Amino acid sequence: MMLMPPFELHHPTSVEDACELASSFMELGESFDWVAGGTDLLPNYKWHINVKKHVISLAKISGTDTISMTEIGAMARLGAMTESTDIHPLIAEAAAKVASSLIRNNATLGGNLCVDTRCFWFNQSEDWRRSIDWCHKEDCGTGSDCRVIPNQNTLCVATYQGDLAPSLMVLEGVLHLIGPHGSREVPAEDFFQLDGITRNVLQEGEFVLKVTFPENVSSRVGSYHKLRVRESWDFPEAGISAAWIPGDNSTLRVASTALESIPRLHSEQVAELSEKFSTNNVTALSESVMKSIKPVNNTALPPRYRRAMVKVLAKRSLNKILEATE
Repeated sequence: MMLMPPFELHHPTSVEDACELASSFMELGESFDWVAGGTDLLPNYKWHINVKKHVISLAKISGTDTISMTEIGAMARLGAMTESTDIHPLIAEAAAKVASSLIRNNATLGGNLCVDTRCFWFNQSEDWRRSIDWCHKEDCGTGSDCRVIPNQNTLCVATYQGDLAPSLMVLEGVLHLIGPHGSREVPAEDFFQLDGITRNVLQEGEFVLKVTFPENVSSRVGSYHKLRVRESWDFPEAGISAAWIPGDNSTLRVASTALESIPRLHSEQVAELSEKFSTNNVTALSESVMKSIKPVNNTALPPRYRRAMVKVLAKRSLNKILEATE
């Protein structure tokens, strides 16, 4: 039976209160988590994964759920984003492909960006994880080996499976972070770190406040395609997002998700285009993106199949954005 472990839930009503609360826990040396919609964190708590003594909810902080073309608050619900005509259609499209409608009504933009990395050696019950003597991500002081790539305990290869990150990358989104030590801005493509344990650049006590976009974001055309086991429910097994200002090669951006420990912006592959982006080079660009990706065997579908599907998904996304020029 998956019973929720005990923790103390806190409800700050302002960003300042949240930062002060985090600062006080840091001074006391007490562990804590941030929670937005809870659709990722709370199921993990039921599995007794990375449980903290305190949980700070962002739900009662006003002004953090704004939705507009150039700014989306971290507490904006995915369900509201799906139905909104005020945000970029690509973001609404990606949000609509997350899980089910019930989950989208609770899940948030910030939560989807900060979703924990997943691995079928890690996302199991506590008894199951104990039976294999844990793994590198959940060491528990045992020095346990990585079960996916044995004999290397320097890098966790758990897979990032958030849907929204690649679309924020191709739309040049900027994440606004805030914490006890102040605020800062980080481009979406620089937010994530290639380590399934570290996951992102958030420092202790920091959380995502909002995401902003360039003033001309509405002129971009985008498309997101994903592979999953069940169309009505599952995390992506692979996902490709692409966007550009029609006719302007310099604005073309392609990003992937659910294939490594980070979502990735494929700038080098796009830069290889030596001629105007068109239907003539969609296949070559898709192959280039596929070759740059090396998924590992830690999700529901085999890595070889997921990698092969990258080419298919990339072609679909690229052909879709080319339709805007016809």
